[in-house]
Amino acid sequence: MKTLQQLLQERILIIDGAMGTMIQRHKLTEADYRGERFKDWPSDIKGNNDLLSLTQPAIIEGIHRQYLEAGANIIETNTFNAQKISLADYNMQPLAYEMNVTAAQCARRAVDAFKAQPGNGSIPAFVAGAIGPLNKTLSLSPDVNNPGYRALTFDEAVDAYFEQISGLVDGGVDIILIETIFDTLNAKAAVFAVKKYFRQHPLAQSPNGGGLVGNSLPVMISGTITDASGRTLSGQTLEAFYISLKHAKPISIGLNCALGAAEMRPHIEELSQIAECYTSAYPNAGLPNAMGEYDEQPEQTAHFLEDWAKEGFVNIVGGCCGTTPDHIKHIADKVKQFAPRQLPVVEETLA
Repeated sequence: MKTLQQLLQERILIIDGAMGTMIQRHKLTEADYRGERFKDWPSDIKGNNDLLSLTQPAIIEGIHRQYLEAGANIIETNTFNAQKISLADYNMQPLAYEMNVTAAQCARRAVDAFKAQPGNGSIPAFVAGAIGPLNKTLSLSPDVNNPGYRALTFDEAVDAYFEQISGLVDGGVDIILIETIFDTLNAKAAVFAVKKYFRQHPLAQSPNGGGLVGNSLPVMISGTITDASGRTLSGQTLEAFYISLKHAKPISIGLNCALGAAEMRPHIEELSQIAECYTSAYPNAGLPNAMGEYDEQPEQTAHFLEDWAKEGFVNIVGGCCGTTPDHIKHIADKVKQFAPRQLPVVEETLA
């Protein structure tokens, strides 16, 4: 099987769509979230989607399978908030490691079952360990009356991410995906945790054929431009965001969430011109309506991403909030005819 690096040189790869959107379709109750194990938990836990890898693994595995069957080459683990800082909202901090191991195993089983089907053995399919941005920020104060206050220290963020990475690797992921970055300092803590983990646990070979970068799993990084200003929530321009994280030597850098494809296009074009690594993009299904729902149809989203592929902007595409397996299928069908973006030859110059 070809490694991720080899495949990115040959074709545009497809990352999956929204996990939360698909979970909402199941209309799960509080009792469904609790399952038998957490039936007596002292606080409400409905909405803790990461917990479902423990209490409803068949649902999570089924969602992964739907995305694989729709054409996804990379599926993300159900671990967006599965670290002890975010899990404190539910008093479930001690479950962080177990959640990540179990979620990675769910995704791994889905990939193995998919590839075991006749005719699927040669289709590339990787598991990306999804690491979200935390529910606290290192760059901004949550107290308008005390701008110097921080709800979190850098070391605390690193410690939480390190535990999450440990669980994801032990569960069998192929890629580490640091995504939906709104605060670059949080992302730097995640990068530091990745580097620290693989210094302490160097890999001699890729566990599932995805390939290594040195002694580490490949790292994907994806930020979030929050509005028409073209900046992240913590105030960085796209170029500044990229320069701040290029030292991590990610296999790809890109954008996801917050914007629909129509609004994201100029930023993806800019990123394609400055990034020395591969680029990724998985926008929302348009902007939310007054009810917070997403109305953009699969063929509409696919039309935008087809244009990006035609223009040579992207190496990895997929969907974020509001997207479904139908969106991913349309996207995969539209972009397969186009060659991937070629890495630029960047000359180092002194100003």
